Amino acid sequence: MDLQLQDRVALVVGGKGYIGTAVVDRLRQEGAIVVVASRTADAPGSIAMDTADQASVDTAVARVLEDHARIDVLVVTAAPAANTLDPERRSDPDQVAAAVDGKALGFLRVANAVLPAQRRAGFGRVVVVSGQNAYLSGNITTSLRNAATNVIAKNLADETAGTGVTVNVINPGTVTDQPDAEVRPGAGGQSSPQQIADLVAFLSSPLSVVSGESISIAHRVLGSVTV
Repeated sequence: MDLQLQDRVALVVGGKGYIGTAVVDRLRQEGAIVVVASRTADAPGSIAMDTADQASVDTAVARVLEDHARIDVLVVTAAPAANTLDPERRSDPDQVAAAVDGKALGFLRVANAVLPAQRRAGFGRVVVVSGQNAYLSGNITTSLRNAATNVIAKNLADETAGTGVTVNVINPGTVTDQPDAEVRPGAGGQSSPQQIADLVAFLSSPLSVVSGESISIAHRVLGSVTV
C-alpha cells in the first residue's frame, strides 16, 4: 500500500531512541523527509531539542519550518525509559511530577509548537507513543505519566477536529525485539519497535482519518474491560 508519505516532512522527537529509530527508518522507507530531534544534533537531518524547555522546543520547531516550510507529521517518542524510574518511589510526588513533565508535558510542549502550522496548512498528523501502564494501577508514577499523555492527546484531537489535523496515541505493553505471542492476564501484549513503527506510519498517512484514539498495539491488557 502506498501511504502517500513521499516527500512529506516528518519531525520525530526522540528519533534516536529504541522505538524512535525504527519510526525514523520506517518513515524514510515511505519516502518521507525525516528530521530527527533529540537532545544533541550529531548527524545530518537532526536537530537539538530539549522537550523540558519550551524555548528549546520553539527554537527547534522554528528551524524545521524555516528549512522545510512545513511539518506534515509529528511523532513523539521521547520520554525517560521506564527502567530509569525508581519503583521504590512510585508514589513519591517529586518522582511523579518529574515523570509527568518528562513525558506528558514534553509531548504537550512540542505539540503546541507544531499544531499552529499544521492548522494553517489544513493538514497534519500527530502521533505520540505512550504505554499501557495508563490502564494499570500499582505504580502511580508510570500510570499517571501515560494516562496524562493519553488525556492530553485526546484534548488536542478534539481541539483540532475538522481542521485536517489528526492526533492519536499508541500504547505499547512491553517492547522487545522478539515479542512473545503469549499474553499474560493483567498484562498487555508485547510488540517490537518495527511493529510500532508500522502503525505510526499508517497513522501518519493522509489515508488515515483516525483521530482522538488511544490504540493499544499487540493486545490491550488481558482481562480489562473498557466501556
